[in-house]
Amino acid sequence: MGELKSPPRQLAAKATNSDYQMCGIVAYIGLKEAYPIVIKGLHRLEYRGYDSAGIALQNGQLNVYKKKGKVSDLEEFTQDKNVSGSAGMGHTRWATHGKPDDTNAHPHISGNQRLVLIHNGIIENYAVLKSALQKHGHDFVSETDTEVLVHLIEEVQQRENLHLEEAVRQALTQVHGAYAIVVMDRNDPDKLVAARKSSPLVLGIGKDEFLIASDATPIVEHTKKVVYLNDEEVATVTRDGRMTIKTLRNEIMTPTIQEIELEIEQLEKGGYDFFMLKEIFEQPATIAECMRGRMNAEKGWVRLGGMEEYKKRMINAQRMIILGCGTSWHAGMIAEYLFEDLARIPVEVEYASEFRYRNPVVRDQDIVLAISQSGETADTLAALELARERGAITYGIGNVVGSSIARMTHSGSYIHVGPEIGVASTKAFTGQVTMLTVMALLLGYERGFLPKSQYQKLVQELSLIPGKVDRLLENCHEQVKYIAGEFKDATNALYLGRGYNFPVALEGALKLKEISYIHAEGYPAAEMKHGPIALIDENMPVFVIATNPSAYDKIMSNIQEVKARKGVVVAVVTEGDQSIKKLADYTIEIPATEEPLTPLLSVVPLQLLAYHIALLRGCNVDQPRNLAKSVTVE
Repeated sequence: MGELKSPPRQLAAKATNSDYQMCGIVAYIGLKEAYPIVIKGLHRLEYRGYDSAGIALQNGQLNVYKKKGKVSDLEEFTQDKNVSGSAGMGHTRWATHGKPDDTNAHPHISGNQRLVLIHNGIIENYAVLKSALQKHGHDFVSETDTEVLVHLIEEVQQRENLHLEEAVRQALTQVHGAYAIVVMDRNDPDKLVAARKSSPLVLGIGKDEFLIASDATPIVEHTKKVVYLNDEEVATVTRDGRMTIKTLRNEIMTPTIQEIELEIEQLEKGGYDFFMLKEIFEQPATIAECMRGRMNAEKGWVRLGGMEEYKKRMINAQRMIILGCGTSWHAGMIAEYLFEDLARIPVEVEYASEFRYRNPVVRDQDIVLAISQSGETADTLAALELARERGAITYGIGNVVGSSIARMTHSGSYIHVGPEIGVASTKAFTGQVTMLTVMALLLGYERGFLPKSQYQKLVQELSLIPGKVDRLLENCHEQVKYIAGEFKDATNALYLGRGYNFPVALEGALKLKEISYIHAEGYPAAEMKHGPIALIDENMPVFVIATNPSAYDKIMSNIQEVKARKGVVVAVVTEGDQSIKKLADYTIEIPATEEPLTPLLSVVPLQLLAYHIALLRGCNVDQPRNLAKSVTVE
């Protein structure tokens, strides 16, 4: 249940060597008015990009409206405009080519004003294409690669006198890069054409209607039936209910219709002011959901269907390489401790962006584990392709069903935490750590390094984590709000941890940086003496995760060193700890658990702390500046 397995046909194409943007796409064709459906869809997708937005509507003519800023700015701009039409598409942008402004916003229009296009991704050879098109008389008004693509389709269509879908297919054979696109033709108003390569695109099949989106969130309230486009496929949907899918090689494909499990309630804030706070408080449920069907505390076992086919190779693995970016990399760092400690497998944790460019040593006895919430991170995809080429078994840890990483890896497991809308990852992180813990327990026991008694004790304790997170949230929330008020004006912060909690320090610092814009660093506590100690004074808070029994005395010494330099200490401690309480200025208690499981608890107050500090500083918690969900920019 919930494991990743993919037929060979669905292997993602090799990811590009450039940046690609994770923007939001939504399109509709049917019998209803398109504008309210597209605008609501854009609001649901705004976590993917929010520096500009635009919409195109077909009602006998093409009406295109674009605005710098958020979707609400676009709504205000269109209040007095003609927004009628039962076919339309919209886009919310995270800029790569061209600054965020009205002109560079999508949709983009062809030179003859006939075609309109929205696009996620990067057209790598856009400069060459643009130069050739200019020689054929094309003029460009924006700085984007997307405008080049719509002019290319126009050129092909006019030169060969082609229907829209064939013009799109032929044009894309000349394109290098990543794309998810939707195109409309003023002269063919009952049709939408969509295509993808290395950027996700989902087709929703409703009653007398079709929806197209970059993920399922705008689709779920209209239909549960979807088709996930594969790389280099072009889909055509028409108002009379026809759907055709072809490859770029002009092969007709039979679509596989799937039922999405997503519920509309998961996409609402549910009474919370921000998605991030909702997602923090969902963690007792999401951690439990991640474990559901994969472990039995009473009988003392864990299992993962995704590992079954490759279990022998994973048990005999000589090395594990873990790939990730951002928060997923921090989860991988915790996994390094878990796999080496419990299963005695040598582990290397790599930034996917660095791994792919340094000609790494990968052997066919290695397991390459990729961690990604979205499953679409370009660098991770490229690194996986490299690992596959060198014979390694690849395993994915993902959250989004049908994602590119799920298709590219040999096998894997979904974390099942539901859609994560807040840009700063919270429940996906604890879901990833939960899944990695289950894997480590299973491999440790199967490899013979984890005695049955210890194995069953850890399984039992892991089953109690959701309840402990629930109690922790209830007990510490008001205290964390108070501490946030004490440090909302700080300009720098230091996070310290040892062992399993060193990656938690990194994650705590990242959360503070992401949403409050306070500079923060995470450090191994012992390394404080090798540089950061010079920065400590009464104005810089030092957050110490001090729950490790194996290094308790050393953490005490680190706190004393901070206090000797007039530093202000906020310590995360185990319930009942009195010794550190006497030293620290503030303490936050977490329930006691086995040391390998402490990150699932110790990270929670740091998530809350970042949230409340950002809130007090007037920051947009869900949509921090310059960031978007699941983006790799090199």
